[in-house]
Amino acid sequence: MTGVCKSKLLLLLVMAGLLLFTLLGKAADDTSLQLRELDIRQAQQAMADDRLTAVALSNYYLQQIETRNPQLHAIITVNPDLLTQARTLDEERQAGNVRGPLHGIPVLLKDNIEAREKMPTTAGSLALLNNYTGRDAAITKKLRASGALILGKANLSEWANFRSTRSSSGWSGVAGQTHNPYDLAKTPCGSSSGSAVAVAADLTLLAIGTETDGSITCPASINGVVGIKPTIGLVSRTGIVPISHRQDSAGPMARNVHDAAVLLTAMAGYDNTDASTTYALTKGVFGIDYSRRLEQIDIRGKRIGVLRGNAGFHDGVDQLFEQAIADLSSAGAVIIDGLEFAEAEDQDQYFGDYTNTLRHDFKRDLNSYLASLPEVPEQAANLDALIAFNKANAEREMPWFGQELFEQSAALIDFDDAEYGKTVAALTRITRNAIDTLLQEHKLAALIAPTRGAAWSIDKINGDAGSGGSSTYAAISGYPHITVPMGFIHHLPVGLSFMGTAFAEVELIQIAHVYEQTSQRRRPPPTQSRMIMP
Repeated sequence: MTGVCKSKLLLLLVMAGLLLFTLLGKAADDTSLQLRELDIRQAQQAMADDRLTAVALSNYYLQQIETRNPQLHAIITVNPDLLTQARTLDEERQAGNVRGPLHGIPVLLKDNIEAREKMPTTAGSLALLNNYTGRDAAITKKLRASGALILGKANLSEWANFRSTRSSSGWSGVAGQTHNPYDLAKTPCGSSSGSAVAVAADLTLLAIGTETDGSITCPASINGVVGIKPTIGLVSRTGIVPISHRQDSAGPMARNVHDAAVLLTAMAGYDNTDASTTYALTKGVFGIDYSRRLEQIDIRGKRIGVLRGNAGFHDGVDQLFEQAIADLSSAGAVIIDGLEFAEAEDQDQYFGDYTNTLRHDFKRDLNSYLASLPEVPEQAANLDALIAFNKANAEREMPWFGQELFEQSAALIDFDDAEYGKTVAALTRITRNAIDTLLQEHKLAALIAPTRGAAWSIDKINGDAGSGGSSTYAAISGYPHITVPMGFIHHLPVGLSFMGTAFAEVELIQIAHVYEQTSQRRRPPPTQSRMIMP
């Protein structure tokens, strides 16, 4: 973490610490109220009973950040206006104005999501260290309207892990290496690393991540929390540093399915500055309260397809997957086993160009975002300027790995629009057909698979070394993907994935919730994280 960001963060945390015991009020004296691992319903009930305030809850998380963040590197900065905003929400509650279930609840934003406070949106890069946009992303506005408090910004894999093929997930030039709270030697996965770690380690109640391909679901799985990658178009991307307008999506991260559903409800909605939400508007999917759909649900008779092709890379994962299948069966689901995605004749041809399409999107979409900034930093005027900045600041920005994805994207002057369009159309067709065909032929409510394996050792020289992974088909197709804790391999958590067709969030969340309540596989990390396996 840079000296500037560190000093600001430490100053805010010290001030919060000095105020802690006077501001916690009744929550500090009420031994029946345990703030650790608090969920939304518990928090709202305590606030309604006058046993907790938004100020007290905010101070609890500030204290948690002060104590644990120096070890975990999950947080880049905290909101300097947090306590003032929390007092305002407490006053609203006292006046009888409760905006909804997120009223007074702190939410952490991944630091590629804009917020109007004096917090830069850095994407983890030193080139954007002073990127104070003074504006909210579309989802940030929605969160505020729902009564949520913006706690601060989370560390991430720099540029959402689209700078180098040898990157170490969770590392950024701004805040260094994020660590897995279950084992400090292990990766947090990425790119929404800090968001997942902060939720898992109880540095926040809720967090927002973003995903292009696996960046919500992988860190959620590997840090033992719930993550939802919504259907493209359900949530606006305006005000979020992009990789690909086709695949990017923000999504909730929480310690349980209910809380993730509440957060998704607040985030979803139409935005006339994001064309993808126009299509969602025509499908009538806005205005759904996902958490209310969890009341008195029953999955008996629902047909769930098992994707065996995503298993088989680790015996421990396979054993947990078998238990998950049994848990769903015991809840009354009808299990359709042994399914695989059908391969199209032209699949190899177009999957070979998959990363190339992302490079094409990245160059265009990032340059467009940078040009939209109220004050464009000279070193971040465009992708070429960023490449030059990284070279000039290689000791701080590239101490471990390079920027070949940046350079390859910048060099894509001969990738013409016709070929790009053909490739994108083919990839979308192949992945959507693969998912929809299984769902339709077998009359399935959902597909399940292991999200991926357990966390691997952090390796800043060779980069990430994970095995398995279930994110790509849902990512390319733009379809929803949910991961829920499935159990542990030794001391490390892994997740179970639920996937479906476009805008199938209601049914997927219901099934995921029943699985969670039936299995109860999550357990929190130790309050004192340590390096268990070097």
